Amino acid sequence: MSSQPNSYTDSNSHYAGGTTPQGTQQGSSASENGHGHAAEDPARQSLLNVRAEVGKAVVGQDPTVTGMLIALLCGGHVLLEGVPGVAKTLLVRALSTALSLDTKRVQFTPDLMPGDVTGSLVYDSHSSEFTFREGPVFTNIMLADEINRTPPKTQASLLEAMEERQVSVDGVSRPLPSPFIVAATQNPVEYEGTYPLPEAQLDRFLLKLTMPLPGRAEEIEVIRRHAGGFDPRNLAAAGVRPVAGAVELSAAQAAVAQVTVAPELLAYIVDIVRATRTAPSFQLGVSPRGATALLNTSKAWAWLSGRSFVTPDDVKALSLPCLRHRVGLRPEAQMDGIQVDDVLGSILASVPVPR
Repeated sequence: MSSQPNSYTDSNSHYAGGTTPQGTQQGSSASENGHGHAAEDPARQSLLNVRAEVGKAVVGQDPTVTGMLIALLCGGHVLLEGVPGVAKTLLVRALSTALSLDTKRVQFTPDLMPGDVTGSLVYDSHSSEFTFREGPVFTNIMLADEINRTPPKTQASLLEAMEERQVSVDGVSRPLPSPFIVAATQNPVEYEGTYPLPEAQLDRFLLKLTMPLPGRAEEIEVIRRHAGGFDPRNLAAAGVRPVAGAVELSAAQAAVAQVTVAPELLAYIVDIVRATRTAPSFQLGVSPRGATALLNTSKAWAWLSGRSFVTPDDVKALSLPCLRHRVGLRPEAQMDGIQVDDVLGSILASVPVPR
């Protein structure tokens, strides 16, 4: 598996940023090349190395790993969709190990209560007072496994944490660790006994990444590793080691904020978003929050690609994972078998690209 793919594309996307990450070799030049490529720095190199570390445990999911890195760079949350057994949990664990970040996993079930996620007040018999016991949301990467299997009340308990980065209990607000993102998973084929996420919560997710079944060669590699003794519960034995941390991530976030976006690109993003609101197949278009999400993720991908500016290809590369969960198909479009990604693809093909 290649640890540094030439371009980022979501697994179901027909678009890829036509860029190659610069300076992916150790010891590369740290100079500005005069063509707008950002000078190489340790933060970028560390994050690029993360993909190689995750690849020691996870086969064939480079686009998803890159999407997770983009979410961390933007401080956003990720909805992972894939059938059971495609290494969603393993990917999150390997990523947190490579980034030296704390992670906690919560299995969302119908009887899960809000306090089981956020924490609750517990009576201390020694002090005769109530003390706050932190829930699993107090971490860097929270894996919300099968988030659509818990009732709306418990789903809603995550809204404050996702939006405000804090938890309020008994009138006291408690900040969450930094960085903090939610990586929620859902099964795309089994809907019995599930509670679909409301639009307000879906809109809180920066990206929706789909994790497909591996190809034949990739699946052979998975089986070969297991035949050789690979244990997904022992990442250290697989050789996954920390290659970056909160310091590098913070420096990277500051660098992403300096990436420039031409006025024509800002208008291009707005035109794409506005086109979703008039598409005949959609009954719900993308909100302004979706436009800012597309802007920020495009900047993050441009920086990861070694550039100090955003191109139209960067916007196209992130359009599907950034927008697909923010739109809603009309019932008649669903009956005709129309897919959200196909409609978004048509929009991207029709909106004029700035030159």
